[in-house]
Amino acid sequence: MHIKDLVGKGVEIKVLAEFFVYAVASVVPLALPLAILLASLISFGNLGEKFELTAMKSAGISLFRIMQPLTIAVVVISLGAFYFSNNVLPTSQVKLWALIFSLRQKSPEMEIPEGEFYDGIPGYNIYVRHKDHKTAMLYDMMIYDYSHGFQNAKVMVADSGKIYFTEDKHYLLLNLYSGESFENLDVQQQKATKTKDKIPYRRESFSEKQMLIDFSTEFNRYDESVLQDQHVSKNVVELVESIDSVNVLAHIRSGEQSAQMVKDRYFGRERKAGQQVVEASEIDKQVQNGYKFSSVDSMYAALTSTQKEKALQTAIDKAKAMQDQFEYNAIMLDEYKRYVRKHEIELHRKFTLAFACLIFFFIGAPLGAIIRKGGLGAPVVISVIMFIIYYIIDNTGYKMAREALWPTWAGMWLSSFVLLPIGIFLTYKAATDSALFNPEAWIKVWDKIKTGVRNSRNNIFRERKLQKNNNSK
Repeated sequence: MHIKDLVGKGVEIKVLAEFFVYAVASVVPLALPLAILLASLISFGNLGEKFELTAMKSAGISLFRIMQPLTIAVVVISLGAFYFSNNVLPTSQVKLWALIFSLRQKSPEMEIPEGEFYDGIPGYNIYVRHKDHKTAMLYDMMIYDYSHGFQNAKVMVADSGKIYFTEDKHYLLLNLYSGESFENLDVQQQKATKTKDKIPYRRESFSEKQMLIDFSTEFNRYDESVLQDQHVSKNVVELVESIDSVNVLAHIRSGEQSAQMVKDRYFGRERKAGQQVVEASEIDKQVQNGYKFSSVDSMYAALTSTQKEKALQTAIDKAKAMQDQFEYNAIMLDEYKRYVRKHEIELHRKFTLAFACLIFFFIGAPLGAIIRKGGLGAPVVISVIMFIIYYIIDNTGYKMAREALWPTWAGMWLSSFVLLPIGIFLTYKAATDSALFNPEAWIKVWDKIKTGVRNSRNNIFRERKLQKNNNSK
């Protein structure tokens, strides 16, 4: 995802190592449930394959008693997963994104290619036909300088040149030899002189020319405090406080908008900031003069044709203004809603990780006891398939919650709602020694189905034959 931010920047190995450490922490919410699923599948698959589960059950030990120590261990792991999501992950996320922003802002290493334009220097495009790698000399150079805007662009060509970094690594020193420069002076000429004559460009020939270009190659750390208000940087308490405070602000803002619309748009009157009430419409004038009307239609009928046209146009203008105000208010309130939605998603995510660990244990353990296959063959395949299903469901719910198509709790807990019944079903089947994945059992079921279908066909044939014989008699 971030390979473009890492390659070609010349960052140190320790910075890359720091990036991968923070990135690994962000992968834990995906890796931990899969690890528990695979470990439980392999463990109980080995016990079933070596008939150790059969021996324990024959001694009167139930499957729930066998699973009890591991259940306690998984509960402890789930609590640890919640602690990790609540305390470790926010810190690692802040440091990770601060490092990513720092890498994005760092200038790339200077590596000008041959035969194509290089745009790695902001405000410049450099073309080099040939390079001497031993002397670092560049030949047949063309430079487009638009650092002062395209209207003041400058073009330079040179037979050869060299590029150096200054000692503080903040600037590039460009030495050009035997060349010409062309500079557009049209805009500058109009500003400097008030004559009507225009000079389109200035041409300059030089034997040697030096340019100093602002180009810092230092790695500057992004300020982590800027990310402290983001949802990924908060624990449960901070998320709840942010959600409550923003909900209060949204409620206050909604009330202010409603009161303002009633105040400014009631009966066609409009109040502007720092001004008195705008002159009333013709209908308001007639009401103020003592005319009484039984309905809006009678009020409208009392107007002249010119006044009717003006009243209609005024109504249309005010309706459009009201629509614009509604849309603006919706946009302003939507900012609060998005903020709250992001924080609610992050809040539920901290609990769904711990719960997913429990669910995958109660899927993997009974499933391993049923299939009775250990090692890294069938358990790995089954684990990957189950985890892909979990990831698709979880990602779907997350997107539904993010786009406000579903309530946040429904989207974030969708995968748990789907997988929990599967875990309960598999645990029940394993506890009752069900041959759920035994091929022979399924073959017997299929034979019974075929026998039943065959018998029903024979019965239908006999009934039709008897009915035909009765009809013939």
